Amino acid sequence: MVTTPPLSRARWWALVSLSLVQLMVALDATVINIALPKAQVALDFSNGNRQWLITAYALAFGSLMLLGGRLSDYWGRRTSLVIGLVGFAVASAFGGYATTFTQLVVARAVQGAFGALLAPAALAALTMTFRLPHERAKAFTIYGAIGGSGAAIGLLLGGALTQWASWRWCLLVNVVVAAVALGGVLSSVANDGGRHTTHLDPLGVLSGSAGLFALVFGFANAVTSGWSNSATWGSLVAAGVVLLFFTQWQRRAPFPLLPLRIVQQRTRGGSLVALFITSIGIFGVSLFLAYYLENVLHDSPLRTGVLFLPLVAALLVSATVASARLLGMVGPRPLVPVGMVLAMMGMILFTRLTPSAPYVAQVLPGLVLTGLGLGLIFAPAVASATAGITEADAGAASALVNTTQQVGGSVGTALLNTIAISASNRFWHAFPAALDGNYARGIVHGDANAFWWAAGFFGVGAVLTFFMLESGVPDLEGDLHPLI
Repeated sequence: MVTTPPLSRARWWALVSLSLVQLMVALDATVINIALPKAQVALDFSNGNRQWLITAYALAFGSLMLLGGRLSDYWGRRTSLVIGLVGFAVASAFGGYATTFTQLVVARAVQGAFGALLAPAALAALTMTFRLPHERAKAFTIYGAIGGSGAAIGLLLGGALTQWASWRWCLLVNVVVAAVALGGVLSSVANDGGRHTTHLDPLGVLSGSAGLFALVFGFANAVTSGWSNSATWGSLVAAGVVLLFFTQWQRRAPFPLLPLRIVQQRTRGGSLVALFITSIGIFGVSLFLAYYLENVLHDSPLRTGVLFLPLVAALLVSATVASARLLGMVGPRPLVPVGMVLAMMGMILFTRLTPSAPYVAQVLPGLVLTGLGLGLIFAPAVASATAGITEADAGAASALVNTTQQVGGSVGTALLNTIAISASNRFWHAFPAALDGNYARGIVHGDANAFWWAAGFFGVGAVLTFFMLESGVPDLEGDLHPLI
């Protein structure tokens, strides 16, 4: 039975520290994007190599997540957080002072590796700390809102640091954030000691990490080299074969890396589907809209980041007003599908953008609707995906949540980018770019196609989650013990 955890301010300070960890990991996926042009000039690397600064982080982060989750079970949540924060800070400092392209890529990969330890450890610590429905709703609302707005905050922070300081501070700022988070973790998260009876399943680690690496690499390579590239399809086919083996092995492994019982509960499965689809669709905002504001409307990097603030504000309002108050009473089923519909409507509004669209009339409404939708999705989905998890499986379940989002983001980047580029090329073929204004019109035409697809994903997500999620508040019973 679940016992009532003692009331303590430390639990809420733990929430602040864990949310800060989540923010650091989430924004580092995008904070470097705006700094890339400056870094390219400083370190003198080619346009073709530029993508690797993003891909290196994504590959390490996505492929090592399941291992990071099991290590957090083995070492304990606080120990894992300490190791992860120190490692992330050191890698960030190394990257901030990099003098060559190779050093910077290595730093980004090491960041991703320690991020793969931090993300599941932070979510597992949160899961074990807040178990009562009303407290859990509040905690996961804050945590989910920060995770959902991390990409937009990364764009804003990257623009500000690049414009006012140096591109290097897009990495060095992590040292400051990690130091603050480390102090919070040491003072507010109790040492759970880990579970040294947990086994790491070497074959599961090898096959799971290799399969996820190939999957993320395949989609990342599709962005830079296209879908006709042999490395793209070779990686995706290899990923399918290896992950199929991994799944079969987990069925009979004596100590599975990812116990399949975790994904067999209906509401948990529906929550993972919601997070996967949302991670695909959200790139329609963070990627294409950022390019639209900078390359079509010619806004500065800093102004582009500022223009994303209404999305963050709407997300926070939606999460705190709706999710925090309703999740503990009605559960995720009424909230997540409605959030999907709102996000779909936001994507549809973005399909109407023009090369000279006024921000307030045509961009702002879509940002607000999308933010309101995301606020209704992230907190309920993350809370439901980890509800009722035993302490022994908390790290593995948290890793699965983060892996689902990472893979969804990789799929969304590759798929929507391909759709946009193909549509733009068809437009330019029909209306040569030499004609005045047709270059910008071609970009907007391509973006509109991508936004339509993103809207379709959210629409499908609304239907799937309505039927997959169960009515009522998820059962929180399980072998749960408070960390605070």
